[in-house]
Amino acid sequence: MKIRKAVIPAAGFGTRFLPATKSQPKEMLPVIDKPLIQYCVEEAVQAGIESIAVITSRGKSSMEDYFDRSPELEQFLKEKKKLDFLQEVREISKMAEFVFIRQKQALGLGHAILMAEGYVGQEPFAVLLPDDIFDCPRPCIQQLTDAFLEFKASFLVLGRVDEEGTKKYGIVKPKQVSERVFQVEDMIEKPGPEKAFSDLGILGRYVFTPEIFEAIKKTAPDKKGEIQITDAIKLILEIQPVYGYLFEGIRYDAGDKFGFLQATIELALKRPEFSQKLRKHLESLLSLTE
Repeated sequence: MKIRKAVIPAAGFGTRFLPATKSQPKEMLPVIDKPLIQYCVEEAVQAGIESIAVITSRGKSSMEDYFDRSPELEQFLKEKKKLDFLQEVREISKMAEFVFIRQKQALGLGHAILMAEGYVGQEPFAVLLPDDIFDCPRPCIQQLTDAFLEFKASFLVLGRVDEEGTKKYGIVKPKQVSERVFQVEDMIEKPGPEKAFSDLGILGRYVFTPEIFEAIKKTAPDKKGEIQITDAIKLILEIQPVYGYLFEGIRYDAGDKFGFLQATIELALKRPEFSQKLRKHLESLLSLTE
């Protein structure tokens, strides 16, 4: 069954980017010339996803405005004959069908995904976390959706992490099935290197069967009062297999300040209009430090 729908949880406070996020959503911070969330949306659309639900919270209406039409801006660009910008602005609202769902309390990723139950219905769906920008030869979420079509089971994107990464991500206990596919036998949330099952971390992309919603409802909140999606996935393991896919490509943790800088610089180096000037500028900065 084709994956038609995606959920993008975007209701967090973005505290790692304060004070910039005091008055604007972290997801709207620009990486070069596009907001962070647009990279996520474009990835989903490139994978053939037609409809996207964005989980939002109070103070984040700018995301809804961004993916809507802007007749006044379009008219201004038309009058000024800025036709390239006009086309680009118009295409944003046409990328997919957008639904915005308000999460009234920040109760964890599991709860945010549960907010989309009515929207998703009884079909498999993708989840993309906007903190992560993937630069892949084939869209990262498509790597998952293709694997789902073969195995007909929930999939998680996996990546190799270092010891510090075991403190930041959920870590799986894997059973290798093929070069990039692993059956998940167990998982643990941010265990640290001493308790980690492996060096395979869960990195912000998922494809779920609809059974995940009942699992989330049965999942007890953690000490912070949040429902962790890893705990819900562990309940799914009791009734059906779950797999991980070791993605091919590069990932930037743009929810982290340094990762955000990395993404901005490295993606800019791939843009023809910036690459030569930026490369020369970086070389001149390095020469000053030698």
